[in-house]
Amino acid sequence: MKILLHLKQLYSGNNRLNILDQRYLPRWIVVVIDLLICACSLSMVYLLLLGTPVFFSDYVSIPTQAILLLIVNLLYFFIFKTYSGIIRHSTFNDILKLALAVLSSYITLVLFNVIYNSITGHKVYSYAVLLLYLLISFVLLLFFRIVVKESYFFLKKGMKGILKKRVAIVGANDQTISIGRALTQESSLPYKLVGFLTEKFDSKRYKLLGKPVIPINDNFTEMLIKYDIQGVLLVSEALEVKDKNRIVEVCLDNNIEILNVPILEKWNQKSDIHSQIKPIQIEDLLERDPIAIETDTISKDLIGKTILVTGGAGSIGSEIVRQIANFNPKLVVILDQAESALHELELYLNVTYPEFNFITELANISNMYRLELLFKKYKFNMVYHAAAYKHVPLIERNPHEAIYVNILGTANLAVQAVSNDIERFVMISTDKAVNPTNVMGASKRVAEMYVQSLQKKKDIKTRFITTRFGNVLGSNGSVIPHFRRQIAAGGPVTVTHKDIIRYFMTIPEACQLVLQAGTIGAGGEIFVFDMGQPIRIYDMAERMIRLSGLEPHEDIKIKITGLRPGEKLYEELLNDTSTSLPTHHPKIMISEVPTVDFDDLNIKIKKIVKVATRYKDKEVVMLLKELVPEYKSENSEFEALDNK
Repeated sequence: MKILLHLKQLYSGNNRLNILDQRYLPRWIVVVIDLLICACSLSMVYLLLLGTPVFFSDYVSIPTQAILLLIVNLLYFFIFKTYSGIIRHSTFNDILKLALAVLSSYITLVLFNVIYNSITGHKVYSYAVLLLYLLISFVLLLFFRIVVKESYFFLKKGMKGILKKRVAIVGANDQTISIGRALTQESSLPYKLVGFLTEKFDSKRYKLLGKPVIPINDNFTEMLIKYDIQGVLLVSEALEVKDKNRIVEVCLDNNIEILNVPILEKWNQKSDIHSQIKPIQIEDLLERDPIAIETDTISKDLIGKTILVTGGAGSIGSEIVRQIANFNPKLVVILDQAESALHELELYLNVTYPEFNFITELANISNMYRLELLFKKYKFNMVYHAAAYKHVPLIERNPHEAIYVNILGTANLAVQAVSNDIERFVMISTDKAVNPTNVMGASKRVAEMYVQSLQKKKDIKTRFITTRFGNVLGSNGSVIPHFRRQIAAGGPVTVTHKDIIRYFMTIPEACQLVLQAGTIGAGGEIFVFDMGQPIRIYDMAERMIRLSGLEPHEDIKIKITGLRPGEKLYEELLNDTSTSLPTHHPKIMISEVPTVDFDDLNIKIKKIVKVATRYKDKEVVMLLKELVPEYKSENSEFEALDNK
């Protein structure tokens, strides 16, 4: 059945082969072709040696020799996964795997020959035959890949105007018509517009740009097959997320590529339709309502201000910088200790925001003397504190580092903010700080406690505001780019637990709410963002594989690896004992948690920092548990400390 499906994809019944439309060659076909090449190589060896003194051993029949040889070849094809790459994109790594498979087959057969000869006194293979087969099979396997690669690019270049993917645009409005006009006018695009898919019309008599308006009320699948549609183009903001997901599921079930393009207003002036049409990503299918922020209020707070963004080269910090750039600040100082990432951000901002006044500073927030110099030099009005160590398993192995950055670094910045009468200090926290089960979450909870208790002291002019949210899609080290890399490598995709769930938000959404929370905070609050519905990571992995044009569990395996140290099945945004109060923004709530005495907390923090400098990790964790009584370790070596 699967073979017939792939053959149907290659031939659509319209007297043309859809060779260039195939996203990848199924792996079983690659294995079959490689085995046929090996069989041909053996036949060539036979013909070359026919009638010569060097010939095949007659102790074992030639068919038996051939079958044994091909079985060994097949074994090493699977061991080295020579079939896992996409043939037309073969790299040196793919060739190396091929060479290793062929060489391993040769060595195995030679060893088998030696062992068999020592037992029976006869050889199964002539060594000359094996050596000649090794050379010919490798050359032909390599030649096959070179021919496929070069032929594909030749055909793609030479037949650009003939073989085009038949696409339909979802929707029939001004936005989609503009996209359709661009598709029809740009002859170099690899797409041929078939028509417009819409639920607004129930008749096929309507036409736009000379193309039919295809009703999809009755049977979407039937329409896709009837018009031989090979790709569906979605205009991002023109559809509700639920409708978008429904269309995507139908397309995936019918092996139809889904393409995405933003509305015209969001195109860069220098961009053309070539750079705008991209395969749809899992982030585009996140079921969330669009977030509306009060841009006028944010603009009043940021315009003409000198702003410090710590952790500014990270995924959250850099997005905060990009969004602040649109509000005309006087100066933004981007601070980070990651040299390469800071340099890359600087290059990007110089090109993308030529009018943006910013400067990058390489510094570590645990260095109080360095921070003191920076605060005196720039005289900041506001601080967005996004610098933190966040990777749970890594911090679980290095608790002292979390103390230096997440706790001491936050305390240093807060002290400088108070000393220099900073107007507003906005700290980025995490849902892992609620009932923490790992060192990272506990350290962030202590940081929250510090700025909250500091706010309660007398004569504090700075407004300390904490924002707490869950995972962000596409951030550095997050699950989405990790899954993408695993899928590109041929799998398996690793999930720690089949039932693990997480709250997700896109990076721009999170940063928009951070800026909004900064404007409405009076000081001392912990703002919690509406993260929507939690997502099952296993389901996300399956969907990402399907969006890549592959089949979960067949083309790409999903492997359950077990929960990592400090990891829990679900995250919470509010503490069990806390209450949630609404704000005037529907996506932002206030979590009311009890504060502690600043002087007492400050003494304990000084003690834990001192212990951290001696790298006494167990003692560090014990002190963390005293500071955060609700901190209970899970899947960690520190679980034993809870019993004490």
